[in-house]
Amino acid sequence: MDSWEWNKIAGAVLGTLIVVLVIKFTADALFEPKAPARPGYAVEGVPAASTAGSTAQAAPAEETLPDFGTVLPAADIAAGKEISARCEQCHDLSKGGPNKIGPNLWGVVGRARATHPGFDYSSAMMTSHDAWSYGDLFRYLKSPQAMVPGTKMSFAGLRSAQDRINLIAYLRTQADSPLAIPPPAKK
Repeated sequence: MDSWEWNKIAGAVLGTLIVVLVIKFTADALFEPKAPARPGYAVEGVPAASTAGSTAQAAPAEETLPDFGTVLPAADIAAGKEISARCEQCHDLSKGGPNKIGPNLWGVVGRARATHPGFDYSSAMMTSHDAWSYGDLFRYLKSPQAMVPGTKMSFAGLRSAQDRINLIAYLRTQADSPLAIPPPAKK
């Protein structure tokens, strides 16, 4: 092929690219998509994006804690054991069991946070060594990332309050001396 043929091929390719770009720009101008006022669905545990371009994150609405003195005695421990199967993918629940991806959870209810021997906790979890109270576990199991931002635990959380109550009641039984259930609140 001579240079004239190559010039025709190059011209055809460039001409086609120009036509495609003109069509794209025209279509973008005519059919500009409008962003929805709010997302079609919310993903639990993920902060909502700000529409004003602000980098500040909206604080999640604080869930009211149940009266543990009333709900724990009535909790379904067998259902909590079934729910714990999700935990057992990363945690061991047996007494003296090994650490897995997460620490062993034997005796976790009432145990000081980030203190199980032999496990390398995230720096976010190490910021507090307060004991795991019923309320703390209730909030943490709903959204670990919201309660302890920066935690290594990638679990999305349990949306159902009853599932969390059942799981906490089951975890409470997984200890040599279970944490006492608080007295019911007076009305």
